[in-house]
Amino acid sequence: MALQVYSTLTRKKQPFHKQPGDTVTMYVCGPTVYKPSHIGHMVGPVIFDTVKRYLTYLGYKVKWIVNITDVDDKLIVRAQELNTTVPALAAKMTEDYFDCLKKLNVTGIDSFPKATDHISGMITMMQTLIDKGYAYAAGGDVYFDVSKDADYGKLCNRDPEQLEAGSRIEVSDKKRNPGDFAMWKGAKPGEPLEVQYDSPWGKGRPGWHIECSVMATQILGDTLDIHGGGLDLQFPHHENELAQSESATGKPFAEVWMHNGLLKMGAAKMAGSVGNVVNIADLLQRHSAETVRFLLLNTHYRSPIEYSEERLDEVKRSLDGFYRFFERYERLTQTSFYTLSPTACVPEPAPSSPLCEQIAPLRARFFDLMNDDFNTGGATGVLFELLAALNRFIDTERLETESRPQLQVALQAGVAVLRELASILGLFWEAPQEKSLGGDSALTAGLMQLLIDLRNNLRATAKGITDKTDPTKKALFDQTDLIRKRLAELGVTLEDRPNGTTWRVG
Repeated sequence: MALQVYSTLTRKKQPFHKQPGDTVTMYVCGPTVYKPSHIGHMVGPVIFDTVKRYLTYLGYKVKWIVNITDVDDKLIVRAQELNTTVPALAAKMTEDYFDCLKKLNVTGIDSFPKATDHISGMITMMQTLIDKGYAYAAGGDVYFDVSKDADYGKLCNRDPEQLEAGSRIEVSDKKRNPGDFAMWKGAKPGEPLEVQYDSPWGKGRPGWHIECSVMATQILGDTLDIHGGGLDLQFPHHENELAQSESATGKPFAEVWMHNGLLKMGAAKMAGSVGNVVNIADLLQRHSAETVRFLLLNTHYRSPIEYSEERLDEVKRSLDGFYRFFERYERLTQTSFYTLSPTACVPEPAPSSPLCEQIAPLRARFFDLMNDDFNTGGATGVLFELLAALNRFIDTERLETESRPQLQVALQAGVAVLRELASILGLFWEAPQEKSLGGDSALTAGLMQLLIDLRNNLRATAKGITDKTDPTKKALFDQTDLIRKRLAELGVTLEDRPNGTTWRVG
């Protein structure tokens, strides 16, 4: 099927309006950098990083930007609390944000424009809106007049009065209408000089909505192909962006509006305003970055994401199945899964191989799901089916105990498909860090081998006792079980294979 994308504006899936080979412009709202990045800040970047990966795979040339809001009321308050400057705080928190993106393998963002670098463009757009009658200056502030925009509210499918009643809108006696929103805020007494910029209306700073309108249009053009962001930004932020941008340019602001679902902790939305956020730095002390990325992709992007420590533990256990398979594959082929090229031409398995009949429809279903509005939740499910098929093939064809070169070629082709599809989702980008029991590694390995040898000797002796009623036989097997159990309590897993017993931590 051809690529279908749901747009919040039209409230339906529609064929994507461009063809492979075309340039696609994508703008996603970024953070206000006043506190360290939390897991909620990573939802949009991970989702839209995957969108870009898939579009690029299909042959589109994607230009994606994420803005940095580095001047805002929250920054002013937080900088004062920390006895620092707004620029210093913004710079520090921006670096923290970049570090978190890198750890979660978000690699597709082309640029991060900062609001403070586009003040002049904001002033120009505001003046254009004033000249056209869509905005007005009042006492050092500039407001957008929602009554002048005939289709204001179309993104949320509500009229202005409904929007006003259902949201927290800044109250000011300078406004003509209660729903008018600020594009320029005049400087207030006591505010630091570094957030006061010159304008035709006096010193002040831009409002949040005008920042995104200007950065998006100045860098990507008057009409974006995709505008993305969290569902919580639909109103007022995106509604106001749309209104002022289209009023200024006379053109559609975005062909497609994509809104991702939000993280939930139980019944509550995770948000700084609620006070239930989990910082990425803290989270990655307990869980791998791959576990976090997988969690964020494990549902359809428009659905809420259930977050909990228990859910993350479930994801980790699921990923362990892939990691064990990668170890198995390396034992069989002496090739690391992580060295395989995700863009290499995938050789077809031998026609006589039953693996070919299983892999081809799974691969096709993966692309059908991704073409159906980037259904990453369904696509990750296909990866598990592919994993099961590969493990089953190894077991059925006894590849760990018999030399069967032709079937190994089929296995390698199947694994190449797994690499290809996982890379589209940005998964399995590097081998997980090996856990250690601590101490001297050579000594640890030697002691573990001693325990394995002791256990194997006990098993061999027990198997040599032909009388099944002999209590010694049971006592010996009980000792082998005790060794496995006590090691498991220490975090060590023993794996018995046809060619011997191996161990791993975790």
